[in-house]
Amino acid sequence: MSQWKPVCQLDDIPPLGSRIVADAEGDIALFRDSGTQVFALRDRCPHKGGPLSQGIVHGAGESTRVTCPLHGWHIALNSGEACAPDVGCAKKFAARVENGTVWLEA
Repeated sequence: MSQWKPVCQLDDIPPLGSRIVADAEGDIALFRDSGTQVFALRDRCPHKGGPLSQGIVHGAGESTRVTCPLHGWHIALNSGEACAPDVGCAKKFAARVENGTVWLEA
């Protein structure tokens, strides 16, 4: 059975922006598309470990991506997968928004 924990308010994450949530295994980056959809990935690019939370968020809905600030890799936020021709994956976490609160699956 999964457990969910509240981590912030949706308004704490700017549209096309990010916020970091501390985790014992490494920071988790929360990303927001231009609307109200939120995605959560480990805050490490699969290429060289760059901080994805400092990247540029672009796109909308399920095609929202972040561009790693170190080497320009594009990472799909709905899966954590690097976009072709690059290969690799950032760990994805389940996130949801309910009544303006962002929840992460523990």
